[in-house]
Amino acid sequence: MEKLRMGFIGAGGIAVSRHLPAFQLLNDHVEITAVCDVNEERAQTVANDHSISFYTTKYEEVFQHVDAVTICTPNKFHAEISIAALNAGVHVLCEKPMALTSQECEEMIEASKKADKILMIAYHYRYSKEARAAKRFIDEGEIGRPLVSRAQAIRRRKVPGWGVFTNKELQGGGSLIDFGCHFLDLALHLMEFPEIAEVSGATYNELSRQADIVNQWGTFDPSTFEVDDHATAFIKFKDGATLLFETSWAANLADDQETVSVSGTNGGLDVYPLKLYQSKYGMLLDQSAYWISDDENPGIPQAANFVESCRGRQTPLVKPEEAMMVSKIIEAIYKSSETGKAISFN
Repeated sequence: MEKLRMGFIGAGGIAVSRHLPAFQLLNDHVEITAVCDVNEERAQTVANDHSISFYTTKYEEVFQHVDAVTICTPNKFHAEISIAALNAGVHVLCEKPMALTSQECEEMIEASKKADKILMIAYHYRYSKEARAAKRFIDEGEIGRPLVSRAQAIRRRKVPGWGVFTNKELQGGGSLIDFGCHFLDLALHLMEFPEIAEVSGATYNELSRQADIVNQWGTFDPSTFEVDDHATAFIKFKDGATLLFETSWAANLADDQETVSVSGTNGGLDVYPLKLYQSKYGMLLDQSAYWISDDENPGIPQAANFVESCRGRQTPLVKPEEAMMVSKIIEAIYKSSETGKAISFN
């Protein structure tokens, strides 16, 4: 079978550090044939460094050289470029979040269905060995029915001081839409994406607007900081389950906190590090899942899943309808914070 011709639209850090190396490891099945960036010098450099034959500053020119694209642009352009690629008959792996609005997400899904091409969103935490094992535990009934999930994606004073992360027009938000979305997605994935009933949320950016802000990840201008650096939410589902969620770029805590936990009717689990708690024999048993192999980083199985899905031999682990639900919750958290009211999905 011929190799899948892959193109990259957006040649920044996430493309070069995660996606491109992962696809290069699959070189028996993939050939990277094109790269695009609005910065021509950047596109040329990446093309030269990785022996890519074609580079351009216009994403439309990529489509005639590829079977699939990985989109690593600022969030504002995810929907526009994804829809254009799908309309051109090209499969799409799009970086998270899926789009800036749920309406854009719906348009992307419609384009995918019309073109009969794969649309997958890069929520790579689902592919980590811990997340895969946790999902297997839940699917096999080890904790019973999930009741309460907790997701924390908290960094201690680490606002990204590079790129466009703090640009609201290009990114749509801050810590919630950039970092927290991964853990929100993973929690929903473990809970089997129950139907949403209500979302209450609050977002903050007071810390990062202080002139003397202490920050470990580069510098930025506090006077122009307009995105969220902290967000919290309480999410109710129609089956009675709940999700407690918190994310931050700039928390005043001792350490970073990155985890998802699920409490069920017969036990519970933590994902990072993976631990299983089961109610058996009149006791609550604590089992550390130390047996999980130290295998590849999650970007590699994500890339492999995308390639095999394009070939028709697998289905995407991250379905676009699920990624749209994540975006709907993010939208609701921002709206709830703005209005001071819970957002009903009834």
